[in-house]
Amino acid sequence: MEEQFILRVPPAVAERIERLLNDPASSSEDKSMDLSFSEDGRTGKFIIGNDHFSASLLDLPTVVESYKTYDDNVLIKTADIGQMIMVREDSDNIPESLEHRHGLTPPMRDARRRRFRREPDLNPEVVRRVEKDLQNIMAGGTVENIGIEMAEQDEYDENARSASKKSIAAPLAKPVVPEAGLIGVEPDGSDSDDTDDSI
Repeated sequence: MEEQFILRVPPAVAERIERLLNDPASSSEDKSMDLSFSEDGRTGKFIIGNDHFSASLLDLPTVVESYKTYDDNVLIKTADIGQMIMVREDSDNIPESLEHRHGLTPPMRDARRRRFRREPDLNPEVVRRVEKDLQNIMAGGTVENIGIEMAEQDEYDENARSASKKSIAAPLAKPVVPEAGLIGVEPDGSDSDDTDDSI
């Protein structure tokens, strides 16, 4: 793969660079072009002709793929680009962070906030402990530092009984209703214990 970078410059500088690349004999003052960085590797100077501009190396919110074609039909991937060199005039604002907030095109404006999920706030120690426990379980071991609580049997029985009493309601007593057709007739004595043996 090739080594590539994105150079973003102000419009006036872009015209000068385009003239220099397309017609090198056109202007004598723009013959030289240089880019140098300081020791931190993030800030530097861009020089074209006799003009000096501030430059910053910024991370892009996404990786940009670049392609090349020889026949306008087949595209060949040539590089993954994750950083951009931004050249600015002295009156422009200095970037606050090392990451460029917006992508290269207008639809990628504020891409990190709008399109990507925030990283959860996790304690690194908890993550390490859980990872170690999972590796122990997969290796056939057990989890370390397990907290076990023992409940006494009496407390468990009392809790179970009180729960069952609440859920089961007492059955209602059935009202005594005489059968149809027996109203005003004395009941049959066959169910009583006093039987008449005189017959």
